[in-house]
Amino acid sequence: MNFPIFVVAIVSAVMGAAIGFLLKTFQIRQENLKLKEEGDRILANAKEEAREIVLQAKDEVLKAREEAEEEISKRRAEVSRWEDRLQRRHDQLDTRAERLEQREQSLNKRQSTLDRHANKLETMEEEAREKLVQIAKMNTDEAREYLLKEVEKEARDDMARIIRQVEAEAQEEGERRARKLVADAIQRVASEHVVEVTSSSVTLPSDDMKGRIIGRSGRNIHSFERAAGVDVIVDDTPESITISSFDPVRREVARRSMERLVLDGRIHPAHIEKIVSKEAKEVERVIREAGEEAAFEANVPGLHKEILNKLGRLKFRTSYGQNQLAHAVETAKLAAAIAAELGADVETAKAGALLHDLGKAMDHNVEGTHAQIGAEFAQRYGVNEKVVNAIASHHHEIEQESVEAVIIEAADAISGARPGARRESLEQYLKRVRALEEIANTYEGVKETYALQAGREVRIFVKPEDIDDLASIHLARDISKQIEETMQYPGQIKVTVIRETRAVEYAK
Repeated sequence: MNFPIFVVAIVSAVMGAAIGFLLKTFQIRQENLKLKEEGDRILANAKEEAREIVLQAKDEVLKAREEAEEEISKRRAEVSRWEDRLQRRHDQLDTRAERLEQREQSLNKRQSTLDRHANKLETMEEEAREKLVQIAKMNTDEAREYLLKEVEKEARDDMARIIRQVEAEAQEEGERRARKLVADAIQRVASEHVVEVTSSSVTLPSDDMKGRIIGRSGRNIHSFERAAGVDVIVDDTPESITISSFDPVRREVARRSMERLVLDGRIHPAHIEKIVSKEAKEVERVIREAGEEAAFEANVPGLHKEILNKLGRLKFRTSYGQNQLAHAVETAKLAAAIAAELGADVETAKAGALLHDLGKAMDHNVEGTHAQIGAEFAQRYGVNEKVVNAIASHHHEIEQESVEAVIIEAADAISGARPGARRESLEQYLKRVRALEEIANTYEGVKETYALQAGREVRIFVKPEDIDDLASIHLARDISKQIEETMQYPGQIKVTVIRETRAVEYAK
């Protein structure tokens, strides 16, 4: 009976131990799960805190960078202000140095003048001493005679000076009256076709614009004169400047360019060259249209476009005071009327009369008379032989082969016989000015040549790669000598050789 109870007790103990082990194992497993969950939660929290710390650190870095950039900008602005102040101070010091130098030069000149006067006074004092010594050795009659001679000499000198002064005043008054008489005569007999031949005036909005046109150290006006090939005269005339050139087309381009620059307001070397180039193309268009209008008005159809272009250039050309395009159209109408009355070929007469002075549009660029080169140019572009002969013979340089040629010569004479139409001095002046440019262009290395100041200056631009500084000096001397030997002119002519080097690169 006791044995089964013992077995049951043992079994119960084993089962209790097993159940306790299982319960313990289950508790340990639950605790491990809780620990794992707690570890995961702590890890997640750590990651979140780390992320927030990283974001906060980035914000602080960005803020620090912005503050640093703002500080750098402030420092740069401050440095720029200091640089501007230093530049202004440098400019002020340069200006003061120039003033001091000018004052020093003025003082040197005054000192030189004082030295000359001192030397002159010493000389006069020495002469007076010598005279006193001479007088002291003379008797009364000799001294009187000596003094009378000295007084007579001084009186003669004063009389000669007064006579020269009176002659100068008389000459000035005579020239003034002569100019007035000539002006009155020109005003009475001037033709409606007479135009300005050497200068054009450009109106300015204010006198302040003159300073902008001249530019710093004259760079704007020099750039304009070189680009346009003219001479710009800025004088005391209120709200106006003058553009001077013997070439009427070049002067018209310069006038239009200056008016456009004044209207635009942007005046600097690069813009000047751009505007001059555009206006040159615009003037070429005007020339082409003027040739077409002249042919239409004269009723001469079928002319080649190159002939029309050359004909249009006569719009800006005068000869003996006449506008050459108006003269050509007028001559064509006269020739047509005469030919119709005489029963000659009206079309040939009109064409020959319209083109008879065609060579004047190019005679300063081509060797030969204007009749000869005009005839050759017309023949090159298909004009018939009778018209070509009429052009070449209207000044009797070759024989006239048709009655139309005689009619054209008569019409030319009638058109040129109007009052004020003939002024030989102007034509000679234009030939002289052209000859100045032609002389300079014969030398090697010369790029451009412009005759300025009414023929008193020749400005020559050379190729810097062919002519160095020393050669420029020799070139100016050679050209001036050739002008002296081959030309006749009043006064003197200034020969200026300019060697300019430009470096151009493009940022890509």
